[in-house]
Order: sequence, then C-alpha cells, then structure tokens
Amino acid sequence: MIKEVIVVEGKDDVAAVKRACQAQTIITRGMGISREIIESIRQAQLRCGVIILTDPDGPGEKIRTRIQQAVPDCKHAYIYRDRKGLRSPVGVEYARPETIMAALGSAKATVQEEQRAYYSMLDLIDWGLAGGEQAQARRDRLGKLLGMGQTNAKQFLKRLNGYGIAYEELLEGLRQLESPEIQDARKGNQVEQ
Repeated sequence: MIKEVIVVEGKDDVAAVKRACQAQTIITRGMGISREIIESIRQAQLRCGVIILTDPDGPGEKIRTRIQQAVPDCKHAYIYRDRKGLRSPVGVEYARPETIMAALGSAKATVQEEQRAYYSMLDLIDWGLAGGEQAQARRDRLGKLLGMGQTNAKQFLKRLNGYGIAYEELLEGLRQLESPEIQDARKGNQVEQ
C-alpha cells in the first residue's frame, strides 16, 4: 500500500491507480479545483503526504502548479508522453499499471504494509455517519472538520483509517456536529456537547 495520498484529475485516473496499487486518492475534478479540495489535499499532506499524478498535458501541468502553490512540499509523479507503457491518447487513465508504479517509484512513494482498519462501517452507523437519513450531511460536516472532504460512507471509512485519524480527534469532531445526541460507540455512552 502507498502511504501517501495520490492526487489525480478524475475517476478514470483513480481506476488506473487502483489497477496499479492500493492507495488513497483525491480527485481534483479537472481545472476547477475548489477550496474544499485544496483543503483536503492540505490535510492529507499534513497527515500522510501527497503525490500529485496529473496528465502530461497543459491542463494537467496547470493543476499540478496550482496544487503546489497552495500545498508546498508535495511529491510529484510524472507519466511521460514517450514512455512505452503509455497508450494513445495521453493521460493517467490510459497508463499501464507498471508505468504508474514506475512514476510513483520515481516520486519516492512510501510503500508500507496495509494498515489494520481501526474503524468499521458499524462505527459509522453508530455515529450516524452511514445508513441514516442525515448520514450524508453529517459526513459532509465531519469531513470538513477533519479535512477529509465530502465522500460516500465507504470512502469516508477508508480515509478515516488511511489518514490515521486519532479516536480522540474523531470524537471531538463528532462533538462539534449540530446533532444533540452523538453515540460514543466504543464506550456505549452519550457524548455531551
């Protein structure tokens, strides 16, 4: 598993990265990078590091530059137009897994054993972050508080475990949510606000 979070442009790029390795990803959604996405990248850089992997074209370089200006010290992985592993047309989504791994290796990606999952989907359900009517809104607010962005429940769980969010930090975030009753699933007590 790659320790750093890999920043890519779109969903097809995520699929290409997942074919190559296990890693957390953040999608920029092209050139219109929101402040929230920049903040998610900043938090990921603080927690576990970031590798930027964008397309080897003009828009990809502009995205890379914008992120680097907002979040210094990111690592950079490059897929070159002339690499044999890059199919035509050009882009991360078309790169072969071995080409992506070579690019990540050149960026000095940190390979680590897969971490034990500290949190489970049952925890998210107990905390009202999955399976309920207000779960999406609660995840969105908590994701903003923890700098993890807006995601579905499955991705939220991966980020909680992958970013190494401490239990105390998570509980503090849960306390800050607007809901008056927040279950402390680990202790079975009501957490007072």
